[in-house]
Parts: sequence; structure tokens; C-alpha cells
Amino acid sequence: MTLINRSPGLNRLWICCFYIAAFLFCGPDAFSQTRPTPSGAGAAPAISVATELVVLPVRVTDTKGNFVLGLSQQNFRVYQDGQLQDITMFQQRDTPVSVGLIVDHSRSMGSKLPEVAAAVSSFARTSNPHDEMFVVDFNDDVTVELMGGKAFTNDPQELAIAVSSVRARGRTALYDAVAEGLLHVQLGHCDRKALIIVSDGGDNASQQKFRQVLALAQQSQVLIYSIALIGDDDEVDPAVLRRFSKVTGGIAYFPDHTNSVTSISEQIARDLREQYTVGFAPGKTNDAHTFRKIEVKAVAPGRGKFLVQTRPGYFSAEEGSAPAQAARSSK
Repeated sequence: MTLINRSPGLNRLWICCFYIAAFLFCGPDAFSQTRPTPSGAGAAPAISVATELVVLPVRVTDTKGNFVLGLSQQNFRVYQDGQLQDITMFQQRDTPVSVGLIVDHSRSMGSKLPEVAAAVSSFARTSNPHDEMFVVDFNDDVTVELMGGKAFTNDPQELAIAVSSVRARGRTALYDAVAEGLLHVQLGHCDRKALIIVSDGGDNASQQKFRQVLALAQQSQVLIYSIALIGDDDEVDPAVLRRFSKVTGGIAYFPDHTNSVTSISEQIARDLREQYTVGFAPGKTNDAHTFRKIEVKAVAPGRGKFLVQTRPGYFSAEEGSAPAQAARSSK
């Protein structure tokens, strides 16, 4: 197993090398959809999203919390700032996802890591067999693990080994790890992308600030799920994990005696497989970098009331550039 310590300088070098190789083997079309862009010193790395669609992951459940399947495009209504939009993209099939597993290896996580490794393996077995996954381990440092020299894998055993091979020690650089995950997941080949954070939410070692990484997450297309492992550590901050999930359309989970880390990881895998994807083309605006509120409704006569969870909106970009994807609401 190869480990890369992702300090800011090495991170940019590694990303550059990857894209040079992609250009040589795949040609310029390899960059037509997403591309990380260089960041200034001390600033959160930027992600440029080259798409003319606002793409919304949509989770529909009934009043008992069960997934609602079998809906069609005609069952959905999308509103931007209160105005009904024409849906130009709709998917309801199980499509592969690029997924990053962001795992806390700080000292406080020592007793929890065996269960986390088992949960990661279970998540991989429950996921679409064509998903591509990677692991970011973090304590004082942030490390992307290249399993067998590969940037991604779908092998449950490789993922479990990647999680369990690092000893729990030191402090917690959560924000740096999330920023690194947002960068690395852009190297994936799947249109849908997600991160799963397994941590207590505390941070005492990051170079990045919370607001910087939160903005980066909000402007990305990446869903962030959180599994908050709350213990007796005074530095835990579950509100941070809730916030990361809320602004991206994911869900924050809090394991207890009725829900283990493994059962929650399997639930996330099902969630990713059973989501709807709805897209629309926003009209041009002269108000750059303005937050556009989004509301999605789902109605099917005779099937009762539905609960819809999706991003609450996006930030409009300069004319000619792509709208940044943003955050989640529950209706």
C-alpha cells in the first residue's frame, strides 16, 4: 500500500502530475467536466465545475422514512427563487458514484477504528459494484492512501486495510481532510460524487478554516454524509458535521445502541443507489455570486405525502461560467 502525505505543496504537485498523465493518455476531453484549480497560499483550493446544469440529488421518502421509488419526471416540480423551472435532466437508475471515505485517525478514535474498518468494508459490499472509492486518513496530517498504487478501488478488503493500517494518534485536521477529499474526488470518472466523513467533528490541527472549507463544499457537486462518533472528548463538535452535510445535500448520522456504524454505512450506500437526479438549466443573470434558493416537490396522487431532501440552492456565477452547486433542504 502506498501512502502520500498531502501537504499543500505536495498536493499541488501530485494533482499536476495526475492531470499531465490524463492529458497524455486521454486528451483534452478528459477535462471537459470538472477540474481542480490551483489555490493561493493559505486559501481553500478552488474547484471549477464546467456544466450548464444545476444538478440536484433528490431523496424522496414517505412519512415512515421509507424510500419512494418508481417516480417519473412528471412527479417532480423544481422552483428557483419561487419560479417553476423546466426539468431538462432526470435519472432514477442506480448509477455509479465516486466516493471518498474521510476517516479520523486522531488519538480519540483509537478504540473505534476496528468498527470503522468493518463498516467501510460493509459499505463497499453494499454499494454499486462499479463505484470507485478512496480513503483519506487524517490526524495531525492528511494522507490519501493509494491502494496498490491506485487512486480508486471498489475492493472492500483494500478499503478496510486502508482504514485499519494507520495507528490512531495525535490531533485532528478535519477541515484539511475534507478539503483534500473534495479535491481528490474530482479525479473520479463517475458523474455523481460523494464524501463520507467518519469523525467526532473536532478540529485542532487544520491549516484551513472551517468557513473556507464549508464554502468549498457548498460550491462543489459533492454530497457529504457524516457519521458522528461522539465520545467524552471535550473537543468534539458534531455541529460541524451537521453543517457539512446540510450544505451539500447529505445527511449527518449519530450512531447509538440501535444504529451501529456498519448499519449506517449500509444505509448511506442504499441512499446513494436509490436517489433521483434532477437537473435544470438556470436563466442568465447579471447578479454574479448570488445565492439562488431551490425547492423540489414530489407529488403522486394516491401515494400519500412525500418528504423531499435536496440542496437548498446554489451560488450563481459570472455569465459564461457554471453555476456552483450547493446545499440541502428538507421539505
